Amino acid sequence: MQVKSALIFVVHTSLQIINLALWALIVFFLGLIKLLIPIALIRKHLLFLMNSAMFAFGIISVRLIKVFNDLDIDYRISDELSEEQWYLLIANHLSYLDIILLIEFSANRIPAPKFFLKRELIWLPFVGIAAWALDMPFMRRFSKAYLEKHPHLRGKDIETTRRSCEKYKDTPTTIINFVEGTRFTTQKHKQKNSPFSHLLPPKAGGIAFTLAAMSNLFTHILDVSLAYPENAQHPMMDMLSGNMKKIIVDVTQLPIPDHVGGDYFNDEGYRSLFQNWLNDIWIAKNERIRAMVNH
Repeated sequence: MQVKSALIFVVHTSLQIINLALWALIVFFLGLIKLLIPIALIRKHLLFLMNSAMFAFGIISVRLIKVFNDLDIDYRISDELSEEQWYLLIANHLSYLDIILLIEFSANRIPAPKFFLKRELIWLPFVGIAAWALDMPFMRRFSKAYLEKHPHLRGKDIETTRRSCEKYKDTPTTIINFVEGTRFTTQKHKQKNSPFSHLLPPKAGGIAFTLAAMSNLFTHILDVSLAYPENAQHPMMDMLSGNMKKIIVDVTQLPIPDHVGGDYFNDEGYRSLFQNWLNDIWIAKNERIRAMVNH
């Protein structure tokens, strides 16, 4: 790492941590108050303040990124969006930077986002306590081999999804799901033998259940494609070091399919129908990302 990049990394990283810590602690303490006060109207106002703090974190974080990087962020939004609707946002996952970008993108465009997070992230400093206070679901994923030894845990992640969806029915919400289930890397791409050049295979179970649980509320699906055309290998490090050149956030609005609401886990015909629908989305998404990266 060059001296200039190293200095930028130290200063930029420090400011990003301070920004994260400040707003995470505000969210956490407001969340404690919300937990202790059972009055619905007060809890609603506290939630608004907590969401505003989350948006402030994302906006300031992106402004810091722009200060330290000669950066062009290209937002490509296909249709008009609303803060009064319920959205299911599905996105590819390349870096922890994705989360910052999606929070900043959501501000003043769509309702406050709820991320489906890996359970391990609850221990991540500042991030875990803020996500807990904001009622974001922490998903615990088990391997097939582990479930064979502990069959009583089968379906636990789906039960978490169901409980979380119940909390979001009273207030417009954007539920964000990284459908690949993990960050894209070249190694994971090879291990999974992915048929998509720029994506890992999609995992359909989580969004099938979410759509079934909230199909009467969701107005649209937002298919967000993220790309770092000149910094694909190490986007987070490049961003912190002042070497990020371009970010593309492509948003395609899709209708809620007519076939939502079936029994994905017990109806083989419905499961095949749903997987084919999601694969078609992934094929089109892969082509958009390929064009963005190559251009």
